[in-house]
Amino acid sequence: MAQLNYEVLNRSGYEGYTLRNAPEKVMQFGEGNFLRAFVDDFFDIANEKAGFNGKVALVQPIAQGLTELINAQEGLYTLYLRGSEKGRKVDDKRVISCVSRCLNPYGEWHKVLELAKSPDLEIVVSNTTEAGIVHESESGFDQEPPVSFPAKLTRALFERYAAGLPGLIILSCELIDNNGKELLRCVNQYIDDWKLEDGFRAWVNEKNIFCSTLVDRIVPGRIRDPEEVKSLAAANGYDDPLTDVGEVFGFWAIEGPAELEDRLPFKKAGVPVEVVPDVTPYKKRKVRILNGAHTGFVLGAYLAGFDIVRDCMHDDTVLGFMNKMLYEEVIPTLPLDKKDLMDFAAAVQDRFNNPFVNHELMSISLNSTSKWRARNMPTLLDYLELNGRLPACLTMSLAAYIAFYSSDIQRLTDKGLVCRRPKGNEYTVSDDRWALEFYWAHRDDSAENLTRAVLSNTDMWGRDLTGLPGFEEQVAEGLKTIRSEGALKAFRSCL
Repeated sequence: MAQLNYEVLNRSGYEGYTLRNAPEKVMQFGEGNFLRAFVDDFFDIANEKAGFNGKVALVQPIAQGLTELINAQEGLYTLYLRGSEKGRKVDDKRVISCVSRCLNPYGEWHKVLELAKSPDLEIVVSNTTEAGIVHESESGFDQEPPVSFPAKLTRALFERYAAGLPGLIILSCELIDNNGKELLRCVNQYIDDWKLEDGFRAWVNEKNIFCSTLVDRIVPGRIRDPEEVKSLAAANGYDDPLTDVGEVFGFWAIEGPAELEDRLPFKKAGVPVEVVPDVTPYKKRKVRILNGAHTGFVLGAYLAGFDIVRDCMHDDTVLGFMNKMLYEEVIPTLPLDKKDLMDFAAAVQDRFNNPFVNHELMSISLNSTSKWRARNMPTLLDYLELNGRLPACLTMSLAAYIAFYSSDIQRLTDKGLVCRRPKGNEYTVSDDRWALEFYWAHRDDSAENLTRAVLSNTDMWGRDLTGLPGFEEQVAEGLKTIRSEGALKAFRSCL
């Protein structure tokens, strides 16, 4: 079967939207699954719904990548958004046509610099992984290309400045705090390293808008089942090795001045992108609701016999426990519009109930000590301060964490702490070595003694939690209930 390109797509009878020719308005550092299922999806819809009339030129961020394949397909690829939306199974297909080409800077750096000097260019997007926004001293101005991504961007911006062109909107999608600010800091550092002129520094800092952003969409990426690949190719009438898969839910918060809402094409296109003065509350929403829900229920659910997230959403007790935690304990502590928070929490339930993704509880359990501290402890402390009492579900979630790390401990190995599920299989707890050694050392403790040891461990929590009124007693009681009557009974006691 023929490989996807515009001619093959036309012959296939595809009736969806496509845009073959348009000016390159976006330079995108990164050509992987996430950006293609998230940012490029939004730009493609902006072309269709908002008349953006812009192409995205991709830049391969490392020496190995997808340049040849993307160019062989003339930038086209098939995107499936799959999941559950308001309880309804969704499996939507769209051929993305906003990509013009992909450039490999390790063989054609001059083309990247030419693109930087284009009067059509308006936006730079990046997702070069968490390790991408770093200052590396070995990066040089005259290298082809410079080593680090911020150095590449600095060099490209200098070409644009030298050509007398306007600044750009720079949207950083890397998963680090203050990603846009960190990127600008690195660029300024290279300006110092390379002793570039003061006029360029002023242009970078005054004429360009470096935006920190928060991205939220789960992207499983390529389809791995060869039979499904074959079936989709037969249905589509073409082969597409660049096929991408993401969940239905998507949200992009962009930190910047209000004027960006009109300069970017997303609001008019009706896609879930918001320009906000500060992305911090949206990060807190994601961490405390989405991530906090995972850490709050999965450890107890695993001890109760569940293995994947979706099955937990079909159990009244686990679902009820999660929803009470979110709606009655987490949401009241967050500084955002309550309807927005309620809608986000409802979407979380849909996302967890995704019929296309088997999200294993054990994969979520990795490093749960630091996860509970970052995701759940701040909510518990805020709730206690607001209400003068402990939140029942969050308190029980810590008891479930302790139970998971101490359930019939068998042995400590190089791979982790081996425990056993009640009347079930062995499982391996993975965490920092010091945390595993702590539980191994306390493997024979009573529920009361273990609870006191855990709560008073300042390495775990950054503070002694035994000082919270009634907390030690409630956690110990929860732990005893889980051990004697099971996690479901313990969860049910909170409802």
